[in-house]
Amino acid sequence: MSDEIVDAAPAARPSRLRMPVWGLVTVSVVFGLFYAYALWNALAFLIEQANGPLGLNGYGWFVLLLAVVFPVIIFGVAFALGWRRTWWQFALVLLTGLCVVSVFWLNVIAYAAVYGASFLG
Repeated sequence: MSDEIVDAAPAARPSRLRMPVWGLVTVSVVFGLFYAYALWNALAFLIEQANGPLGLNGYGWFVLLLAVVFPVIIFGVAFALGWRRTWWQFALVLLTGLCVVSVFWLNVIAYAAVYGASFLG
């Protein structure tokens, strides 16, 4: 047996790979504006449908409220997954999350266009 001491702690990540705080804030704000646009678009559609002549049933409220909350959830998940990466990896994770939000929003719009009467009260 050898008498050397083995350090069980993992090696620290080099500081040159970490993104500075200003870079994290800049990338977050730029992509956050796109996520906010998706949120406000979903909220406007919810208000428009709720104030329509027939209103919304329970399923319509569920789907359209989910469309409002979904961008916030996905931004939080994407931020949690990417904030310790380099700036371009962080931006790529946020872009992927934005693509997921966009696909979900297109599915909501397509469903509302095809089966819109089932949303209504």
